[in-house]
Amino acid sequence: MALKITERVVDGVAVVALEGRIVLGEESNALREKVKSLLAAGQKKIVLNMDNVTYIDSSGLGTLVASHSSARAQGASLKLCNLGSKFQEILQVTKLVTVFEVYPTEAAAIASFGK
Repeated sequence: MALKITERVVDGVAVVALEGRIVLGEESNALREKVKSLLAAGQKKIVLNMDNVTYIDSSGLGTLVASHSSARAQGASLKLCNLGSKFQEILQVTKLVTVFEVYPTEAAAIASFGK
């Protein structure tokens, strides 16, 4: 199943809802391109809503890390929200939970930019 990406703007924050699998190939490329285009458009606040992500492989994790790095390099912030318990576990095990700002809900992630 291809990765479905829907984007909307809430209070000046680009919310990118992901649905499906983030795996090597088309899916991780689509995510990388989406983040790249948001940054190119000057968007500095990005939230990735992982609510409907069913599976992520190492390549998908790599894409998230690369997206996070390019966002930071351009003075932008990339935050994650609605991680499933499995995904939360993966971030714990890989210590990536220290890299990303993770929020339990989309609203909390959006609100975090207001501080």
